[in-house]
Amino acid sequence: MKQYNFDEIIDRKGTDCFKWDALQMMYGRADLTPMWVADMDFRSPDFVMEAIGRRCDHEVLGYTMPSEGYWRAVTAWLQKRYCIHTTKENLHFIPGIVAGIAYALLALTEPGDKILVTTPVYPPFLNLPKNSGRELVCSPLHITNGRFAIDFDDFERRIEGCKVFIMSNPHNPAGTVWGEEVLRRVADICERHNVIVISDEIHADLTLTGHKHVSYSTVSEAAQRHSLTFMAPSKTFNIAGLGSSVCYVADGDLRKRFFGWLNALEVANGNIFAFTAAEAAFAEGEGWLRQMLDYLQGNVQALDEFLKTRMPKVKAVLPEASYLAWLDFGAYGMTHEQLKDKLINEARVALNDGTTFGGDAYRCCFRLNLGCPRAVLLDVLERIADAVR
Repeated sequence: MKQYNFDEIIDRKGTDCFKWDALQMMYGRADLTPMWVADMDFRSPDFVMEAIGRRCDHEVLGYTMPSEGYWRAVTAWLQKRYCIHTTKENLHFIPGIVAGIAYALLALTEPGDKILVTTPVYPPFLNLPKNSGRELVCSPLHITNGRFAIDFDDFERRIEGCKVFIMSNPHNPAGTVWGEEVLRRVADICERHNVIVISDEIHADLTLTGHKHVSYSTVSEAAQRHSLTFMAPSKTFNIAGLGSSVCYVADGDLRKRFFGWLNALEVANGNIFAFTAAEAAFAEGEGWLRQMLDYLQGNVQALDEFLKTRMPKVKAVLPEASYLAWLDFGAYGMTHEQLKDKLINEARVALNDGTTFGGDAYRCCFRLNLGCPRAVLLDVLERIADAVR
């Protein structure tokens, strides 16, 4: 089997890469190491690039539909990895999961409807309901045994009157893998309250050794009835710029409502390279993914060891899935603004600000992206340690 080099450092500057080229705009200086935007600095897989190259050789980029090969690759991946037994009739291409969630809110709810999320959470989950005229309802997670967990008493109180629960599964920003028991309990509550669940499972393929991702729709008949599941090869194979995602809806009535809306507005027809890349990734990506996850596991271990020896005051929630870690610097006794200043202007590192994941409750917290060569990660950690000690 081919061996891939994840230690390779690739210069992404000057490619209109948001992660690197938006630093001046977002952080006020361009000389930072970006550990924020959730894509990886690893080279996109060769089999994906070769598939795109073969398609470019044809030299006609006209309107394109998903091939039968694309649908076979998607359905086989879902069945093998997540026990989702489906045909293409239960699936719909989506040009990105954030867009897909926005479409679902517009299609399935009305202005003023209440939308539930659990915080801290990926910022678009907070912004999409508000930007579409819906009412955002937040149920804060609590930390138990070093992991974020759902406070089910609070969750059931706040879900009253809500139309939709947007769930991050696995959880972003901290990579918690929700187990089957937790998901079944969520399903029972949502079924009793007649709530639709949008399950964002974009990080499912990035589940690390010792953990197993459970797709929400598979835990019960109720979950299958009331849920939309979004998945994508974008995080897994570092092809987020292609906007290639898929939505799975098992229930016929719910599928008719949502897919009918998508088809009526023709907002999810896809593009040549999104289909080509996804087919190659799902059909040929097992070996590359295993090697990448092994490397990522090493980065998680390196972060854990570094924090214990050099920054023991940091309270970290390390990922069980994904390449994202949640770091709480509160024990250093600095204000949130002081920490931001040290990270940006002394450590010269760009991290995601914790307050963007749910407000002031997450002051002094930051999200760190581990999807990079280990030498870069260790260099960044040394600079952070020097800045906050």
